[in-house]
Amino acid sequence: MAENKTKATDASVQDYLAAIADDRRRKDCEALAKLMTQATKLPPRMWGTSIIGFGSYHYRYESGREGDSCLVGFSSRKADISVYGLHGAADAEKLLSKLGRHKAGKGCVYIRALADVDLTVLAQLVASAAAQKKG
Repeated sequence: MAENKTKATDASVQDYLAAIADDRRRKDCEALAKLMTQATKLPPRMWGTSIIGFGSYHYRYESGREGDSCLVGFSSRKADISVYGLHGAADAEKLLSKLGRHKAGKGCVYIRALADVDLTVLAQLVASAAAQKKG
């Protein structure tokens, strides 16, 4: 079975953030890292080359595939900031309806700018999702 490409690394979170060329996006990602650190009470860590993750959990699918992933995390992508793991929050749908301007995919929530969302609701989503996955 293929090994996961996205694993926790010792790469620098600060270096990743500093390399974000767009000033507003970089500031948003720095603020999001701080918000997620406070909400999860866990330090940020690089997962692969482009995901800042918080905590970890082990998963096993019915197919037999298993691995480790971050509880919650985010990545600065070309168009948006992809936030991972929020769908795992208790009352995720209710909270997402109060979040503000975002797009929701199967596994991610896409945010163009932090100014578009309610940071209190985002912190609730992050904290709840992390707690749910921790078990």
